[in-house]
Amino acid sequence: MEFRLIYQGSLPSEKCEDKLVVGSGGYGRAKDKHRLRKHFHLQLRELWQQHPDLRSQAERRFILLTTPFNQVSEPGPNVRQIVPATGTLKDVANAKTWLEHIADSHIRCNGNRFVPLISKAGGFTCDLNILFLRRDNPGSLINNLGDIDNRIKVLLDGLRLPVDVKELGGYAIEQDEDPFFCLLEDDALITSLTVTTDRLIIPMKAEENISDILLVIHVTMVNPSAVFAGNRLV
Repeated sequence: MEFRLIYQGSLPSEKCEDKLVVGSGGYGRAKDKHRLRKHFHLQLRELWQQHPDLRSQAERRFILLTTPFNQVSEPGPNVRQIVPATGTLKDVANAKTWLEHIADSHIRCNGNRFVPLISKAGGFTCDLNILFLRRDNPGSLINNLGDIDNRIKVLLDGLRLPVDVKELGGYAIEQDEDPFFCLLEDDALITSLTVTTDRLIIPMKAEENISDILLVIHVTMVNPSAVFAGNRLV
């Protein structure tokens, strides 16, 4: 599956640590990273509603079962499985959508639920191809390579789940952010990263800053196991 995430606005550098930063409320880059999460949450929530495969997972209902302790056949004893609900009264009472099961498996930051599109359990990784548009002067790319790298680090953290409450940067999870959609469970699931930089030539509005950027992030979900389909490389 392929799709694009869009961002326009401030993207600070990761040069400073998460210590007291003037105007940040003491949260440093954690505040900036979670501001990015909140921005991408809206787009990813829309993706789950629009994409046919994801929408099916958000609508079909499943139940969580554990195989008997003495089961000898596959998949073995005491294995947790999520299987389609059959429609019996017991199933109806315990059934949840696949989306809800994912959210219930990623509870953190004082009991808040998160839904990573790409997770370790899901078996997918992703390739990111980022178009990075900025209002730098011609010829400044070489001088600013380090700064671009540090800004990309902030972006990648904004694409993954927060680890603990401190990474919310002082924000509270809003009612319409339950569950909270993120692209990644962990940024280690990014297997390829390409960044193309160019000039942003959209006229600057009064409320914008000269350092604001425009990002177009092309996400390609990759199933590593497909490489060995049919016992061969494909």
